[in-house]
Amino acid sequence: MTVQQYDDIGEAYEGFKSLPMARYPESGSFVRMLGDLSGRSVLDLACGTGFYTRQAKRLGAADVLGVDVSDGMVAAARAIEERNPLGVRYQVADGADLPVFDRRFDVATAVYLLNYADDAATMEWMCRGVHRNLRPGGEFFVLTQAPDFRFDGPSTDKYGFRYEPVGEGEVGPRVRITALLDSPIEFVTNYPRREVYEGALRQAGFTGITWVPLEVPQEGAAAFGADFWADFLANPPLVMLRCTAG
Repeated sequence: MTVQQYDDIGEAYEGFKSLPMARYPESGSFVRMLGDLSGRSVLDLACGTGFYTRQAKRLGAADVLGVDVSDGMVAAARAIEERNPLGVRYQVADGADLPVFDRRFDVATAVYLLNYADDAATMEWMCRGVHRNLRPGGEFFVLTQAPDFRFDGPSTDKYGFRYEPVGEGEVGPRVRITALLDSPIEFVTNYPRREVYEGALRQAGFTGITWVPLEVPQEGAAAFGADFWADFLANPPLVMLRCTAG
C-alpha cells in the first residue's frame, strides 16, 4: 500500500482491529508482550491511527510518541486523541528513515513496519534508526509477518484476512493481504525471511533477539470456541520479536 492509500483510509484503518485475528491473537499477544510500561517512555513506529500508541499509554507509559509516514493516519490519530484525550503525542515521520527525536526512549514498538523493507540494507537502516532513538538497554518490540507461514495452508478468511503470494522479492515472498471488511482493503507487502530480520537487528546493535509466537487469549476462545482457532495456531501468519539495544 502506498502512502497515499494510507492517507485515504484514515480512521477506516481502525476497522482492522475489529476483525477476529487482529482483535484477539494479535492485539492480545502484543499487549501481553509489552507488559507493564509504568513510568516508561515509548516510541510507537508506524503507529497508524494510534491503536497501539494508546495501548502503551493505558499500560502506564509516562510519555508516548506515535509516528507514521502518512499525514492522513496521523491526522486520524490526533482526532481520536482530541475526542478521548490520553496525553499521547503524534508526529509525521518515516519509519524507514527516522530522525533523531528530542529524547532517547525506554521502549520502541513497531507493528507492520519492518516487513515493508524491500531489501536487507533498508531493513538494517530502519533498525539503526530505532536503535539511535533508544537508550542503552532499551527494548524493541516488533509484530510482523511470520517467515514460516505456509500460503498453501487452510484458508484464513474466517479470521478476517486473506493472504495471496504475488511474486518473490529480494527479502522473501511478495504478498497481497486483504482485510475482509464490508469494503475490503488490499495492500501488498513482504514476508521477509527469518535471517533477514535477525541480521538487520544484529547489525543495528540489538541483542537478545527472541521470536515470540502469538497466542489466542481467553476472550478469543470464549467468543469463537477453541476449534475455530486451530488453523491459526497451526499456521500463524504473524509473529512477534523482542530484543534489546546494546
